Amino acid sequence: MPSRRALVRRPSPRLAEGLVTHIERTPVDPALALGQWERYVGALREHGWEPVEVEPADDCPDGVFVEDAVVVFRDVALVCRSGARSRRAETAAVERAVAGLGCAVRRVREPGTLDGGDVLKVGDTVYVGQGGRTDAGGLAQLRAAFEPLGARVVAVPVSRVLHLKSAVTALPDGTVIGYEPLVEAASLFPRFLPVPEEAGAHVVLLGGRKLLMAASAPKSAELFAGLGYEPVTVDIGEFEKLEGCVTCLSIRLRDLPT
Repeated sequence: MPSRRALVRRPSPRLAEGLVTHIERTPVDPALALGQWERYVGALREHGWEPVEVEPADDCPDGVFVEDAVVVFRDVALVCRSGARSRRAETAAVERAVAGLGCAVRRVREPGTLDGGDVLKVGDTVYVGQGGRTDAGGLAQLRAAFEPLGARVVAVPVSRVLHLKSAVTALPDGTVIGYEPLVEAASLFPRFLPVPEEAGAHVVLLGGRKLLMAASAPKSAELFAGLGYEPVTVDIGEFEKLEGCVTCLSIRLRDLPT
């Protein structure tokens, strides 16, 4: 059976100090968040993913959003350089983790910036949000790293949300889903399906027809069930207060050497 591992990082005790950019700050309960994170990791494990914990980063409030630190295409890991200066200390341990799993490591060099949450992979197409924490230099370095491996890189404007994947993700058949008020260029996607809730735009593909998604999007879960998918819901409410979603709490790795 192909290996399926998920990099995760437990939340910092300073989680409540995490950055917010497009929403108003509301109080975050770190203890409640830890319980939600443990249940999220448990859902991954229950559906056939082996969690691999990255070293904790207690001094990095946003470190739990591990997806932003690295982008993996095939067996190449591109270590990001965040557009948020305060998050750049998060990457060192993530780089060690992906190298330890057998990835060839590349790095985004200054002055370019790239956040993993801006990268949506749909088959060999790699959509990259540009305009927030990812700039033209970071996009160019991603092209240089992944196009030789067969990737087709498509730039997507982002200004209404923190990251591209705050607005859109994709179903197993390649249909891109999104909450229309936050999507700026739906025409860039060959197939686009609007969802009724902002949190419904985020799904993690667990395998088969199973979709991991937030419990805060029941209407979207009903929509996906009607399409023949099997929603698996988790409460991540404390992370949603920091513009987090189900995708940014893990990095799913398939078919790497065991």
